[in-house]
Amino acid sequence: MTGETLLEVENLVVDFRTPDGLVHAVRGVDLTIVNGETVGIVGESGSGKSVTMLAVMGLLGRTATATGSVKLDGEELLGLKQKEMRTHRGSRLGMVFQDPMSSLNPVHKVGVQIAEAKRAHSDVSRAEAKEEAIRLLDVVGIPDAARRADQYPHEFSGGMRQRAMIAMAIVNNPSLLIADEPTTALDVTIQAQVLETLQRVKQEFGTSIALITHDLGVIARMVDRVIVMYAGEAVEMGTVDEIFTQPRHPYTMGLLASLPRIDRRGDKLTPIAGAPPSMLKPPSGCAFHPRCSRAQERCSVEPARLRDIGLGNHRSACLFAEQLAEVTQ
Repeated sequence: MTGETLLEVENLVVDFRTPDGLVHAVRGVDLTIVNGETVGIVGESGSGKSVTMLAVMGLLGRTATATGSVKLDGEELLGLKQKEMRTHRGSRLGMVFQDPMSSLNPVHKVGVQIAEAKRAHSDVSRAEAKEEAIRLLDVVGIPDAARRADQYPHEFSGGMRQRAMIAMAIVNNPSLLIADEPTTALDVTIQAQVLETLQRVKQEFGTSIALITHDLGVIARMVDRVIVMYAGEAVEMGTVDEIFTQPRHPYTMGLLASLPRIDRRGDKLTPIAGAPPSMLKPPSGCAFHPRCSRAQERCSVEPARLRDIGLGNHRSACLFAEQLAEVTQ
């Protein structure tokens, strides 16, 4: 990686208190994002993708306990009081959630909501804030932005609401934009428009983006680096080319094998056997070993942590990552 480090997460652990016991949602995650890059965070539901970024945003809720370190431009965020975190959210950190209808207030006009987000962190007049809201609606590709700014969320299509959320998230020009499954429940055409909007934001504002998704097609198109998560842990990290052409973790290989490929018509898809583990009691050793066809005895007892495997910045948490080279050649 090149460039200055923007976000640095070290040994992040997040537990949730439930009536059944502690849910170990994130277990010792380390990751970095440098200025100007797009990082994709991929994995099955329950792998800890969203919880990791909610911890960064300080939005975990009262039942959660988070330990470790989350630094933005060298400043520690983990442990700050909510009043202190609010000065960072919306200004230095922006987030686009999965469901824009639950994020937009249905009784306020879209332009007003974006303008208020601007005024919350900037000393500008209402007129200036509204002008900026209209400009950003235009930037994110909403036609007739001035008229649309005076409409309510229910008058927007799903794709337009998601783009309005992006406009609201970038209104204060944050250093990092977190997009949590931003194309879920949108048809393919609208998905493409939303992804193009994110690319436009990155190019125009130089914003770093953390893109959370389970869609490897989106990952291949959008990001510079990939973080693969499983059972609350980061199990592989690398560039898009490294992850797609030289995967070095059986879970990553399983995700790729389950995707249809246009260059292999007629090949059967290979699903990953079994199901993700309960995070009330994660497996010992490598968390993936109960589902791994290549697991050996030591996999069930020896912890598997991310390590450099000698391929640039490519890292894997598989004990046998080097041997997997023969499988992917």
